[in-house]
Amino acid sequence: MKRRVFLTAATAGMAAGAVAKPAIAQSAPEIRWRMTSAFPKSLDTLFGGGELLAKHVAEATDGKFIIQPFAPGEIVGAPQAADAIGSGTVEMGHTCSYYYVGKDPTFAIGTNLPFGLNSRQTNAWLYHGNGNDLLNAFYAKHNLFALPAGNTGAQMGGWFRKEIKTVQDLQGLKMRIAGLAGQIMSKLGVVPQQIAGGDLYPSLERGTIDAAEWVAPYDDQKLGLNKVAPYYYYPGFWEGGPAIHFFINLQKWNELPKAYQAAIQAAAGYANVDTQAKYDARNPAALRSLLGAGAQLRPFSPEIMDAAYKAANEIYDDLSAKNPDFKKIYDSYKAFRNEEYLWFQVAEYAYDSFMIRARARG
Repeated sequence: MKRRVFLTAATAGMAAGAVAKPAIAQSAPEIRWRMTSAFPKSLDTLFGGGELLAKHVAEATDGKFIIQPFAPGEIVGAPQAADAIGSGTVEMGHTCSYYYVGKDPTFAIGTNLPFGLNSRQTNAWLYHGNGNDLLNAFYAKHNLFALPAGNTGAQMGGWFRKEIKTVQDLQGLKMRIAGLAGQIMSKLGVVPQQIAGGDLYPSLERGTIDAAEWVAPYDDQKLGLNKVAPYYYYPGFWEGGPAIHFFINLQKWNELPKAYQAAIQAAAGYANVDTQAKYDARNPAALRSLLGAGAQLRPFSPEIMDAAYKAANEIYDDLSAKNPDFKKIYDSYKAFRNEEYLWFQVAEYAYDSFMIRARARG
């Protein structure tokens, strides 16, 4: 009798297990996504952020959720990525929000505004200043959901064929620079040009353009711009802490199991930290190498910085008056920036200033 009871219970348990298996399988479906990147594979730190996310998501889901990164042009070009993701042509992308200011200038805030937050402040605003929620409410209008994907830190001001000391020196200067930064420089007399990274060297060499901004020493060195435009200016006040993003089709995001959403969020967070860590680790040696090869390091003059700051605020006031989405997010961004610099001028600035002086003294 006991044996029959045991066998009956065991059979029932096996049946229950057989019934449970489809439910388990359903909770961890096999999913394949394509991710279009805005960054060529040669920019290993930037393109590598997308590869890093794909690797961690695959490992976290035991290979059930595979995301395949594609370089720009393999599916769509970088300028078309936001539309391709929103329409569902691809499930997600690894890009910069400000590439799409032509759709709406509010996209610029997602990356960085000229004279905006630095990289640490950007993360603070995104994660704990309601920034990411505000941006995602805006992105939802374009059928997009976004997660921070990295930061380059403060960028350089670019490569110039001649020295630039005053605002007058900028008059008629043809510079590769786009977006709101291009609009600001235009107010100072610059003629903005939109040119792909691969075309910068020949354009400078031929004199088609007089200057070009790219990223920072590690990436700039790969392009060899110091050979055709020796003056290397800083800081890139238009990108004090530019955030990179993973854009995801909103419907596809909402359809994901919660565990897969958590895997993407965790992997994106890792990529967000790792990308800037790589730049911070690699830029010093690259800068030394560029200077050793003859690059002439120059700061933008206070006159140019002040004029650009004034022009930037005029543009923001104008956009805020015309664009409710821009105003809503910019008001949050601006207030957060002011509070952050109230704090950063105390311990952070004092400590960094001392350490820079100490290093100079040896």
